[in-house]
This record gives sequence, structure tokens and C-alpha cells, in this order.
Amino acid sequence: MDFVQTLFGDNMGQIFAAVGIVLAVVLSGIGSSRGVGIAGEAAAALTKEQPEKFGRALVLQMLPATQGLYGFVIGLLILLEISPDMAVSQGWYLLMVGLPVGITGLSSGGNQGRVSVAGMQILAQKPEHTTKGIIYSAMVETYAILGFVVSLIMIIL
Repeated sequence: MDFVQTLFGDNMGQIFAAVGIVLAVVLSGIGSSRGVGIAGEAAAALTKEQPEKFGRALVLQMLPATQGLYGFVIGLLILLEISPDMAVSQGWYLLMVGLPVGITGLSSGGNQGRVSVAGMQILAQKPEHTTKGIIYSAMVETYAILGFVVSLIMIIL
């Protein structure tokens, strides 16, 4: 512990809080980028053959992007809680605040992207049923929202 104290000084609370920001933003961002990438490949293939479906394909591709936004919001809220005299225990707590949104965003982003790809298949073959594909994709997001709400409640209370 002496080495850590020497290395970081009295800033351990701030450092732990910063790690909470990193976990919230980076993990949820990775999930979103995976999901948007997977869905984007399918959207590009669809619009190559049926360019008139670009708008609806874009909606399906954008759905997995929200996990990254949830993590970004929580990261900003954690940042607003950091103070120069922050206790180590408060820093640990803020690190924990970043975990629910980060982990659920990491997990649900890619899964939502795959469900969005299935929605693109609906759009390609039965465009009148596209809303069903959007609903299926949005159901996966429910768990990212739950992680966001848990992190939000933790930081507000």
C-alpha cells in the first residue's frame, strides 16, 4: 500500500472515480460499437439491393447505439461528483456506479445488433412488418436501460 500511496498520493478517491467513468463509458461504448457494426453490415447489404429502404434500415442500425449513450451520461454524472478532497471510499463507490451500465451495455449492445439484423431480414422481405423487428430489437435494450437506471439511482442517492 505504501507504493500505491507514493504513486498516487492523496488522490486515490479521484482515481477510483475515474476508473468508474472509464468502465461506464468504454464498456457500454464497446457494446454499442459492436451492435452498430453488426447491424450496419446488414443495412449496407440491404440498401445495396433495395436503396429505398435506407431510412428504415438506419433506424434498426441506430438502436444498439443507445447503450453507449447511457454509459456516457453516467460517466458525466460520475465526473460531476469528483472533488479534490474525495475520500477513497467515495471513489470506490463511484467506481461501482459505473459497473451496472457498463456491463449491461457491453452485453446487450452486440445482442441488440444481432436482433436488428433479423429485423433487417423482415424489412427486406416483408417491409410492412418492420415495426415488429424494431420491437424485437428494443426488447434487448430493456436490460441496458435497467443497468442505466441502477447506475443512475446509485449516483442520485
